[in-house]
Amino acid sequence: MYRYDQFDARLVAERVAQFRGQVDRRLSGALTEDEFKPLRLQNGVYLQLHAYMLRVAIPYGQLDPRQLRRLAHIARRYDRGFGHFTTRQNIQYNWVALKDIPDVLQELAEVEMHAIQTSGNCIRNVTTDHFAGAARDELLDPRPWCEIIRQWSTFHPEFAFLPRKFKIAVTAAEHDRAAIRVHDVGLHIRQRGGVTGFEVWVGGGQGRTPHLATLVNGFVPETEILDYLEAIMRVYNRYGRRDNKYKARIKILVSELGEAEYIRQVEEEYAAQRPSEKIALPQAEIDRIHAYFAPPALVQKPPVSKHFEAAKIADPAFARWARVNLHPHRAPGHTSVTVSLKPQGVAAGDATADQMDLVAGLAEKFGYGDIRVSHAQNLVLPHVALDDVPEIYTALDAAGLATANESRITDMIVCPGLDYCNLANARSIPVSMEVQKLFADPAYEEDIGKLHINISGCINACGHHHVGHIGILGVDRKGEEFYQILLGGRADEKAALGQIVGPGLKAEDVPGAIRRVVEYYRAHRASKDEPFIDTLARLGHQPFQEALYAAD
Repeated sequence: MYRYDQFDARLVAERVAQFRGQVDRRLSGALTEDEFKPLRLQNGVYLQLHAYMLRVAIPYGQLDPRQLRRLAHIARRYDRGFGHFTTRQNIQYNWVALKDIPDVLQELAEVEMHAIQTSGNCIRNVTTDHFAGAARDELLDPRPWCEIIRQWSTFHPEFAFLPRKFKIAVTAAEHDRAAIRVHDVGLHIRQRGGVTGFEVWVGGGQGRTPHLATLVNGFVPETEILDYLEAIMRVYNRYGRRDNKYKARIKILVSELGEAEYIRQVEEEYAAQRPSEKIALPQAEIDRIHAYFAPPALVQKPPVSKHFEAAKIADPAFARWARVNLHPHRAPGHTSVTVSLKPQGVAAGDATADQMDLVAGLAEKFGYGDIRVSHAQNLVLPHVALDDVPEIYTALDAAGLATANESRITDMIVCPGLDYCNLANARSIPVSMEVQKLFADPAYEEDIGKLHINISGCINACGHHHVGHIGILGVDRKGEEFYQILLGGRADEKAALGQIVGPGLKAEDVPGAIRRVVEYYRAHRASKDEPFIDTLARLGHQPFQEALYAAD
């Protein structure tokens, strides 16, 4: 995993010192906000509605207990006692004073963390499956390739000032939990004839003009993937729009050129690379980085844990949580635990300093020191023995972290909206909380099954509303907040963009409308095992639209 050597430590320390001077100049008035903006963005600092916000990088969503404890300390000392985990598998602090940010960056550097390339027109944090290295259904662990791409892209001189921000995701499982088809570049690890390589998807994205990615190459061998990414990036850097930020993402370039022409240009650029331009990626280096991600030495366990099974019989609430929040592990007698950051009455993705400390302690005691951030804004303990799950549940329950809703209707992806963001048109958090109240009964929620609701407070789609089974988009209409409803989106291997089904609703009308859609689904599903998204595909949008706008 990402480990500082002497060069990393010096580079990050020098960046902190440089930014400290820039902050001092801003606070003294020597720099205007316009002059300061490009400098702060290079250090993960945004100016939001009420204060500056700091976004901290968590490469491929992986943390160790020492790092999570440091994030908790920063929340406690410099913020308001909590942090916000994001869809990019990062963490944001919304209330850090500008004068304190250099100190925060210094404290992060002490635990091999930083905020570099979490903002600005550069290659952002590379994301992946939050169960990587543990999932029973993956071909191999994708994290080493996330790390190789991170090393290649960080401070890459040719791609530091791209036409627009750029996002890459990697997966290695047939069931895509990394949403690769709504990324600028999505990589799916494949094997052919014993050779590992990548299926390469380009041009996905959400926002004002959502697009699903185009399959650009069905198989690029692993030793050539950085060269191929160079070709993709060079074509984008050369021809991407810089005159209009709304048309600057690579999805627009792919669309305007057409898939065939874009692929031709990438292949031409790739073929034109001279030997001196090729990136030397010897197998020894690939093997060295893979060794960083060797699985923990799990204690051998029988496939069935008597202690775990007895605990489920003794406590129905624990049994329900175990059915919902545990994921199959590749090792017998083990599981991956989703720690939901979506309890009733809490903004999605928020975790208090005390909760972060607790999860760090659980990872240390039971989870081999491994913690993940999911793109659905939850935390994950990827390596846990079934024998230890009851004790983990008891600790999580006492801390308000044992909500049994992973991938259920209350496990919503929600952007900060107008409560924090100066780009937002409408509030997201209050709407999500009102929807949660309607489905608060755990038995009711479990009966509904897997159903993703994603909420964005503006067209920028930070809440991924385009790929929610039910998407909710906040819009402004003559100074009043309204919410458009989308149906049919999904971000997995069957990726699809949701369709707006009718006029916007007032905030107070949204929860009831969602309930009517859900009740229509429950009444018309082929069986209790048919998920919402499959029932919608089978019956079509029209009856669901009618239910959405029907009178109670």
